[in-house]
Amino acid sequence: MPSTRAPQLGPLRWNAWVLLAVVSITLTVRSASPPDAPHAFLQFVRQQAAAMRQQDRPPATLAEWQTQRTLLRERIRQAWGDFPDQPAPLEPQLRGTLQRDGYRVEKIVFQTMPDVWMTANAYVPERAERVPAVLCVHGHWRGAKQDPVVQARCIGLAKLGFFVLSVDALGAGERGLGKALGEYHGEMVAATLFPAGLSLCGLQVYENLRAVDYLLTRPEVDGSRLGITGCSGGGNQTMYSGAWDERFSAVVPVCSVGNYQAYLGAACCMCEVLPGALQFTEEWGVLALTAPRGLRVINATRDAVQFSVEEARKSLEATRPIYALYGSQAPLDHATFEASHDYNQPMRESMYGWMTRFLKDVGDGSPIAEPELQTEDPETLRCFPGDSRPDDFLTIPQLAARHARQVLERHPWPEDSDAWQAQRAAILQGLTGCLFGEEPGQPAAGPDVASVREGEERTLRFQPEPGVTLTARQQSGAASPQRLAVVLDLEGGEQAAASELAQRLGQQDWSVITLDLRATGQLAYPRDRIGRAVDHNTAEWSLWIGRPLLGQWVLDVHRLLDTLADQDSRLPDTILLAGLGPAGLVAICAAARDTRISHVVTANTLASYVSDQPYHGQRLGTIVPGILRDAGDIAHLSALIAPRRLIVSGGVAGNGQPLDAESLAAHFAFTRQAYRLEDAAAQFRIVPEADADRIVAQLD
Repeated sequence: MPSTRAPQLGPLRWNAWVLLAVVSITLTVRSASPPDAPHAFLQFVRQQAAAMRQQDRPPATLAEWQTQRTLLRERIRQAWGDFPDQPAPLEPQLRGTLQRDGYRVEKIVFQTMPDVWMTANAYVPERAERVPAVLCVHGHWRGAKQDPVVQARCIGLAKLGFFVLSVDALGAGERGLGKALGEYHGEMVAATLFPAGLSLCGLQVYENLRAVDYLLTRPEVDGSRLGITGCSGGGNQTMYSGAWDERFSAVVPVCSVGNYQAYLGAACCMCEVLPGALQFTEEWGVLALTAPRGLRVINATRDAVQFSVEEARKSLEATRPIYALYGSQAPLDHATFEASHDYNQPMRESMYGWMTRFLKDVGDGSPIAEPELQTEDPETLRCFPGDSRPDDFLTIPQLAARHARQVLERHPWPEDSDAWQAQRAAILQGLTGCLFGEEPGQPAAGPDVASVREGEERTLRFQPEPGVTLTARQQSGAASPQRLAVVLDLEGGEQAAASELAQRLGQQDWSVITLDLRATGQLAYPRDRIGRAVDHNTAEWSLWIGRPLLGQWVLDVHRLLDTLADQDSRLPDTILLAGLGPAGLVAICAAARDTRISHVVTANTLASYVSDQPYHGQRLGTIVPGILRDAGDIAHLSALIAPRRLIVSGGVAGNGQPLDAESLAAHFAFTRQAYRLEDAAAQFRIVPEADADRIVAQLD
């Protein structure tokens, strides 16, 4: 049985779900936290979300709701990211027909965006002439539109006289990275969209709008009578598309409605994430956008908590007052079934009744018996059977890379110092907005720092903000060290401390600091990894509250320095911030915003967010929505460190492959130009390999 709960998909249907040597002065994180520390971050996120929505109240009048509705649509549109300025020609192609008893199936492809092709099956009833139509969107079933679970509702609707269009979502079905069915489009595949200002959730809505555009070209379809339905991830598509596109008269999301705060603690697909949603709404707000059109929400009693009957009721209780503003007969219904996560026959029959009521003006919405049906072998429904899909068929990462290159054109090469200073201010402003959203986390109220010495060991605990506690330990720490080095590794403080770089720095009389940033190392959530994304769940929950983990990690670094300054009266003039692997992005962004940091080192860090392949070996927490569009690429962010010392040692592409010296130089050409314009060319250095001795030699 498929589910949007990612950790359970692997064994069920999806294939792709897939000691520190003591040196002279070393400060390192130790887990002095309570036994439930790995769950502390989840508690923190939940508290943040609850505070964001605690003032929610239903509007008292229809006029008040209309004002709120307009603002809500604007915020949702911003959260989805960029849509094309102009719709591309559909250019539909018929690639085959199957004649069946009472209907035929057409295999169709059409263009949703330039060179982006949606694969679809049209189920056309016999004697179809200006009939109502239903868009069927799939969820996380292996076969996508070809899956028997999806086919069943399409055949049932066609036999009841509806024109049905069943489509493959981006990255699923016939639209994966490869040509075989069964790929999963979430985690680090969908993540490639975020930096360019796109999201899989938003693109699914946009493509569903284009699917409606296609329906309106069909002479068999009555364009004034349209519905949409789907289950699981397809239910999310149904909710969002139904709310957004007022051409839908009937909307039936199945096993997908709960509420956003229930997502915190669950593992869901990136296609279900509306970045920053909890800063401006709960799920009821999206459902209410459907009013006064016909909305029936279907839930199962044995579903995951985020799609549970109880959580759905919370959203519907807040939605009903909005529907009531349109009149007592406004059509909102909640149907529940004793079942697991599915779109089973009783659920389908409930949907048939709702579609018949609102698209045919027949009946009262009561269930309609399903006609006898026979599903197909999934392979027979493919528009591109076997390996016949064109080799240049655009995938999610390729689409993301294309858009990324377009948005980077907004960040021109600075020719002189004045141009660079203006651009520098814009990059810093954009970076701040991307990292912190509406507002950075506030420091804990009052002093909440514990510093204890036992012999030559000093333990330091501090709160970067309420609800988050970090712990550090210092060996033979001088009261006022002359040179301070903070070494970061997102695998944790112990791994950072054991690194060759940290040990080499300690031998050179640096005071070396390492720490478990929140949700990492010994503070990591125990069930965090999904596929390629080792920090999938904590990063996803952070996106829901509009606070990317990268921004939270940057805050941790800033507050660490604040704490050290308070405890030791002053900070040394020389402060090195070194990031190993993905932590290099934390180092770059922290130094860009904090001039107390005089030296920065990155080691084998991602050199560019632009990738036409899924990210590999990266942290989802460092993948920030809109950062390429609003601030720039990693070279632009690195340029903000000028004129301070920056050492880029080694580097990798998005797919995790190491880059040679020539490639690194090309990636960081913008950074080098900024350093030249700051009269600090000698302060920017590229070391082709992340060798600790060579790095340390470059610090003086």
